Order: sequence, then structure tokens, then C-alpha cells
Amino acid sequence: MEWIYNLKDPLWETVVGSFLIFITVITLTRIIGLRTFAKFTAYDFAFTIAIGSIISSILTSSTSIIHGAVAIASLLVLSYVFSYLQRLFPSLKALISNKPMLLMKEDKILYENLKQARIEKSQLIAKLREANVLDFNQVEAVVLESTGDISVLHKTNKEVSLNSDLLEGVRDS
Repeated sequence: MEWIYNLKDPLWETVVGSFLIFITVITLTRIIGLRTFAKFTAYDFAFTIAIGSIISSILTSSTSIIHGAVAIASLLVLSYVFSYLQRLFPSLKALISNKPMLLMKEDKILYENLKQARIEKSQLIAKLREANVLDFNQVEAVVLESTGDISVLHKTNKEVSLNSDLLEGVRDS
């Protein structure tokens, strides 16, 4: 019966440990940067890693199912609370999530931003090719999104210009 619940399992430590792991993973992903999580935000990345680790621990160690369930439930509650708090306090959202960054403004490559984002010029050029950009003069903006994706905003018609709302919340440096 110990594989379902072990009386020696410290459930309170699991709740506190889950919170500490959650904060640690968020902090580390913020330090490492946008490039780390490809399609995830820092928040989603931390949650996914933590849940995966807990599940792995349940399946491969002496952690009981109840102990693991409490840890997963703690993370789910934390996820809910953080989502709610982010809506109430935009400054918390800014602390947890990365803002999109401009990599190219019109035909000018922003080398300092490339360096900060740890993206090579060759990778930027590859994204321009994927977007069928034939000349730098077609580029209005290239943005490293908070998800780690790179968006290329370019024009094929000379009469169309970039709506400034599309760059709302994007940082220049």
C-alpha cells in the first residue's frame, strides 16, 4: 500500500518545494533568455518542466502517488494564482514574461539586439529568406517574439506601410 501513500511523506514540504521549484525555473528561464523556450513563454516552460519532473519522480523513484498528486495540484494552483495576479498586476507579467525585441528596423539590422538575443546574422537572414524577402528595402521590421519565434514584417506593395500598432510592446533594445 506504500506505493499509493506513505505516511512518512511530508506533504507540506511538497507544497513549499513545488513553489520554490516553480520560482527557480521561472528565474532561470528569465536569465537564460528568449531563445531557450522556442514555442513556450517562460511561464509555460517552467510549468511544463516542473510537471514533467514531478511525473518522472513519481514513476521512477519512491515518491508516492499521493505525494506527487499534491505536488502537481500545488503547481496547478500556483499556475492559476499567477495567471490571475498577472491580470491584476501588469508589473508581475513584465517580471515573469519577456517582451518582444526588434531585430531589424526597416532595412537596418540592429546588431546590438542580435547580440543580446544571441541570434546570429545568418539566422536572421535565413528567416528573411523564409519570409520571401528579396531585398532589405522590403523589410519594415523583424521581431523576436516572446515565444522565441521570429516574425518578419515586410511589404510587397510599395504603397502599404507598417501600422505602428503592430509594434506595440516591442522593445528597441
